[in-house]
Amino acid sequence: MLPFDPVQPTVAVGQKLTATIHDIAFGGEGVARVENFVVFIPFVIVGEEVEAEVTEVKKQFARAKLVRVLKPSPNRVEPQCKHYGACGGCQYQHIAYGEQLRFKQKQIADLFQRVGGFAQTVIDAAVPCPAPYGYRNRIMIRSQWNKPEQRLNIGFIRHDGGLVEDIFECAIAEPVLNEQIAHVRKNPPPKGGLKVVLRVAPEGWEVPKDSFFQNNFHQLPNLVATVRERVRDAGTKHLVDAYCGVGFFGIELARDVESFAGVEYDVMAIRAARKNLQSHAVTNGEFIQGKTEEHLASLCAKFSPDATTVVIDPPRRGCDETAIRMLRAAGPAQVIYVSCHPATLARDLNLLCEGGVYELKRVTPLDMFPQTQHVECVADVRRVG
Repeated sequence: MLPFDPVQPTVAVGQKLTATIHDIAFGGEGVARVENFVVFIPFVIVGEEVEAEVTEVKKQFARAKLVRVLKPSPNRVEPQCKHYGACGGCQYQHIAYGEQLRFKQKQIADLFQRVGGFAQTVIDAAVPCPAPYGYRNRIMIRSQWNKPEQRLNIGFIRHDGGLVEDIFECAIAEPVLNEQIAHVRKNPPPKGGLKVVLRVAPEGWEVPKDSFFQNNFHQLPNLVATVRERVRDAGTKHLVDAYCGVGFFGIELARDVESFAGVEYDVMAIRAARKNLQSHAVTNGEFIQGKTEEHLASLCAKFSPDATTVVIDPPRRGCDETAIRMLRAAGPAQVIYVSCHPATLARDLNLLCEGGVYELKRVTPLDMFPQTQHVECVADVRRVG
């Protein structure tokens, strides 16, 4: 066996090593190689030389914690949050914002090429957020009993495990949420293991307590503008808003089509969608309660597939294979897939475009989550022929 076989660990737990970072993996960790063995190190930048201490060794890779930066990148900046490095909410505060956008675009382009064989040229530059800090309108605070210190920790999950890091403020949260954090700390939960959701209600929209709404009001206009531009480019007349939640995309795009229908399984969300329809004085659409898979074919047939766009904005796990197969069978002229998880997006688009039935025209990344590993994408897919 070769001495530097990549599947044979060449490092050990507790070992300190010097390494050069050559990439950033999905999840935010830097990628280094020690004698051809992959080591993941957080809070680093491509090109940096660092000292790190190995914390975990697997057959194919190891993880290490950053000890110090020996040769910093010119893109390294001072984090704005005092909890950064312990709290697991952010991964990129140490990186200049322009550089964050650049490598998020590169990560998506590389992923789409690897997973689906899609040309990297279809991936647009990432759209920056007008507010790289102070943007998040929903956060979840957790409580955990700190036995060694005999007190309650209130905050977010640590980056290095399942424990809760005690926090007093969040730099990426809306300012009003930091006021709410202070209130929670003054009026703590009675015990550990509880979660408290803090939220800023979107102006002009009814959203039930547990229903989804985009978590960045500052970037939301750019998201809507991107979807609208793709619908107009396709020239379709009808819209199906699948997994529509409280009706956001259907209502926002109502003036761009002759008619639309939203479909949502959640009863509370569909009730809110109907109220939002009235409050926005929209008269050319309807909202249907039920599973998207049960209504998609009939709606596309009703509107005429050749003149219909289907917008889908599923959870992070993406669509199941049955839904993608039904979408292919329904045959709308355009599918606009909005996703906060590029890996499941690439997987689903690979299946949707299988056999040349559909073609991926364009993917626009929008940075809805500055300072973190996450990014929103709008994919424009057109039926071939």
